Amino acid sequence: MDVMPLLMLVAVAAAVAGAARRTPVPAPLLLVAAGLAASYVPGVPDYTLDPGVVLPLLLPPLLHTAALDSSYLDLRANVRPVALLSVGYVLFATLAVGYAAFLVVPGMPLTAALVLGAVVAPPDAVAATAIARRLGLPSRITTILQGESLVNDATAITAYKVALAAAIGTGATWGAGIEEFAVASLGGIGVGLALMVPLHWLRKHLREPLLQNTLSLLIPFAAYAAAEEVHASGVLAVVVVGLWLGHHAWQVDFATRLQEAAVWKMVSFVLESAVFALIGLQLPVVVRGLGDYGAGPAAWYAVAVFLAVVAARFVWVFPATFLPRALSARIRDRETDTTWKNPLVVGWAGMRGVVSLAIAFSIPLTTGAGAPFPERNLVLFLTFTTVIGTLVVQGLTLPPLIRLLRLPARDSAAETLAEAQAQNEASLAAERRLDELLADERNALPAPLADRLRVVMERRRNAVWERLGTVSAATGESADDIYRRLAREMIGAEREVFVRLRDERRIDDEMLRTLLRRLDLEEAAAYREEGAA
Repeated sequence: MDVMPLLMLVAVAAAVAGAARRTPVPAPLLLVAAGLAASYVPGVPDYTLDPGVVLPLLLPPLLHTAALDSSYLDLRANVRPVALLSVGYVLFATLAVGYAAFLVVPGMPLTAALVLGAVVAPPDAVAATAIARRLGLPSRITTILQGESLVNDATAITAYKVALAAAIGTGATWGAGIEEFAVASLGGIGVGLALMVPLHWLRKHLREPLLQNTLSLLIPFAAYAAAEEVHASGVLAVVVVGLWLGHHAWQVDFATRLQEAAVWKMVSFVLESAVFALIGLQLPVVVRGLGDYGAGPAAWYAVAVFLAVVAARFVWVFPATFLPRALSARIRDRETDTTWKNPLVVGWAGMRGVVSLAIAFSIPLTTGAGAPFPERNLVLFLTFTTVIGTLVVQGLTLPPLIRLLRLPARDSAAETLAEAQAQNEASLAAERRLDELLADERNALPAPLADRLRVVMERRRNAVWERLGTVSAATGESADDIYRRLAREMIGAEREVFVRLRDERRIDDEMLRTLLRRLDLEEAAAYREEGAA
């Protein structure tokens, strides 16, 4: 196996994603553009997207990471709009886009058109999450987009299987389709529910952080494989397990959480970068497959399908937003901040991604009768152009649209105040607990050490309040900012001394690593506080 192309893909994608952080262009768009440009550079290998790799090996960790970072409570509070988008919209888009393709493309059978509709129906989890984070959308819109993108792949894959069965002649009825959807969805949820508790128990009882993080890396693949083995939805199994583990992550050992956060951040960065670069690199593959189709007709079909995808989302989103409000006073009272701007943003944030391409590449070459699958190459091309079109057109115009609409941004002052109040309550509880412990003679401490515990506790209590206070006229920093900066400078000075002592052979490398790890943990704590600020 030649690993050099894979290493090149990961290295270049990571470099482009890193460079994107210094530009106003979201990383997914820059990566797709880089892939498109690189696809025709002489010497660049052919990176044909293999659905046997993407679906079982790339999709589970990406979904797991998104689920870990999602809020179970927020998703539960928004279950109606999330369900309407992740299930209702995907099925509606399958039918609407499929029928539009059937009308536009001469000679395309309706069954093949519905396959295309199912393939391009689901917005992409990675694209939605990445762009929502970058834009700082209101929390409710972000939650709805994240929730939709976590579940809609399962709906689309099931719809694709039903449409494919009809297209290849293995038979499909409405009853069979509904039954397959029920088995896949309920089975996937059931597998997730069956796995989440024992997996969390294992995570709590494994005492070695390396073992715990090895288990963490295996969890999404195990959940996906277990569900697929019983013909259920692996996507839903991964999401259910991820939401449960993320909701209860506080019960896991702190060393595991520190390592796990770093590991999954790295895995997510590498996979997201590689996935979007792979999308652009598919251009030569889909263009070569067009064969007898002329450039003009193919371009017209691509524009028509893209417009159908965009229009279908708006046709669904606006009624799905306002019809329940019109029918229920309870919903109107609960969702007082919903205006026409919310569904407009949600409707325009329907970027497609690698899952659509992976499903399209899994379309068989022949039908059950041995004949070529009708319009397979055209379906691949239209899927590719739809993915690129939504990423580029909607991805580039979404930021200015949000600025134009002047959506209310997150209230950082209110969030800091809530954080300070929460920290104050926690510090009072910690102070009471410390007094109880010190009253026990078994916990007797010298006065300086007991005072040190109180100082650290007071420091945590005051740190957040200081961010709300005045700042230095000279540096523009709050007292807490200055404290963290000075702490890092002191840690840097200590680090230099430890290295010098090692170089002078006064301590060995093993002792140096022990001392540096202690400093690294302290600096990591300061860095996390600064990031929260």
